[in-house]
Amino acid sequence: MTTVRHALSGDIEFVQVIERSTFSGWIHSIFDKTVNIERLENGELYTVACRSMDNGPNTLVTEISHFHELGLGVNDNVYVENGHLCMGNKLIVPIHQVYKWECRLPDFPKDAEQLQRNLEIMREHIHLYGHTGGMKQGGQSRSNHSFENEVSKMLHERSSLLKHALLNHLPSATQHATSLIGLGPGLTPSGDDFLVGLFTIMSLPNNPYRQDMQWCEETADTAKGLTNDISYMTLKKAAVGKVRASIVNLLHALASPNQDELINALSRVLNIGSSSGTDIALGLICGLEIHIENGGNVCLQKL
Repeated sequence: MTTVRHALSGDIEFVQVIERSTFSGWIHSIFDKTVNIERLENGELYTVACRSMDNGPNTLVTEISHFHELGLGVNDNVYVENGHLCMGNKLIVPIHQVYKWECRLPDFPKDAEQLQRNLEIMREHIHLYGHTGGMKQGGQSRSNHSFENEVSKMLHERSSLLKHALLNHLPSATQHATSLIGLGPGLTPSGDDFLVGLFTIMSLPNNPYRQDMQWCEETADTAKGLTNDISYMTLKKAAVGKVRASIVNLLHALASPNQDELINALSRVLNIGSSSGTDIALGLICGLEIHIENGGNVCLQKL
């Protein structure tokens, strides 16, 4: 039996390839809230998501609540027919009423004092409500798992070395960034998520990192083979300034004097995955701190 479920919104480039009937591939992986498709034409992963997910690169958000009940299978064929995305002859996703979403990052925050205040609010909120087990270290109580503590310690040490290298324009920045790839728990390891946040700051328009985005892309390229396919694709997109809508909303809020807006936006990011949102947020903070500590003068061309 074939199920029909409409798309609600989607990444504009993903929608356009469906409209042109130039999309084909197979199901790469299936989760309760997402199905990932490997596209034949370029080898990239694309995601069909349930209604509770936010927009993101290569993502189509649908009216589906859960995917496990649809009978889809890994390696099922995926193709386009009459402007509909067809998956394994089990699911048809019409897109004729879809909202086309495009990732547009805001300009780098111009008000340094407001940015400082908002960063302090972010740090305090993450301290109180962020998830441990990844970049955020937990307490040292007996109830904590020693392995989790050790991984968090490694993540903290390696991210600190990366920050120091970037602050001082050292060539070792690439080595330290690579050392984070694939490190930590989760479908997207914590080290990868931290780099997603860092790359996002480096991708903001009108900021001192912008001319050196090539470093982000080159670092992301090294992730292939060091982490899983899903995390690699997330890094690859972040390196060119393409991230989820919730992260974009947080970046907008970072330039706002509205504290409630900032907390609400940060809370939505912290809810990504188990510790992924916390790891991403700490990567964002790291990128902004590098800018501030360098007096607004950051250049990676010497790396």
